[in-house]
Amino acid sequence: MKSKNSENAIIIFQKNLIFGKVKTRLAATVGNQMALEIYKDLIAFTYRQVIEIKDADLWVFFSEGFEEIGEDFQKHITAIMIQEGAYLGERMQNAFATIFGMGYTKAVLIGTDCPEITPKIIKTSLDSLKKHEVVVGPALDGGYYLIGMNKVYPQLFWQMPWSTEKLLTLTLQKLNNDNLSHYLLPVLSDIDTEEDWLKFETLISENN
Repeated sequence: MKSKNSENAIIIFQKNLIFGKVKTRLAATVGNQMALEIYKDLIAFTYRQVIEIKDADLWVFFSEGFEEIGEDFQKHITAIMIQEGAYLGERMQNAFATIFGMGYTKAVLIGTDCPEITPKIIKTSLDSLKKHEVVVGPALDGGYYLIGMNKVYPQLFWQMPWSTEKLLTLTLQKLNNDNLSHYLLPVLSDIDTEEDWLKFETLISENN
């Protein structure tokens, strides 16, 4: 683990590269091996975006166990952790709690399957937390590709409809009900199906 170099943290939630356990909806039509290769490409693409952010420490949280990361990206990482919790919301809440416990004042969390995310969008998300308590990046499928905050807001992780088209709506309802100021980023796509991949295959290939 490297020393803390910024007040900002970027949390990357990454699934371990396990055959048959990544991009399962995609694998249903392209097969497990192709889904694994596509996920590797998406991870590399995500890494290339985040290392462009100079004023933020990078934390990678793996889903199941420590995994080797290429040297080109390893040198940019502050720490590698394992996600802790019985379900996604609990794991996300615990990750934010870990980060804020390290003294960071702003943190954003992303996955590794958004082909339209850019350094500018990530930078904007961190900048927005100077004036807002929460930032959300809406996904086209009704979820979100990014969530950030200036401290842990547990209600945003409790009893949420993860992996459904209702996630964003309920998240925004909770933000409004609790009078939490929030900033919305542009709506972007996630890659979950073969159709999604075919739309962005060229973009990902050109950036890897």
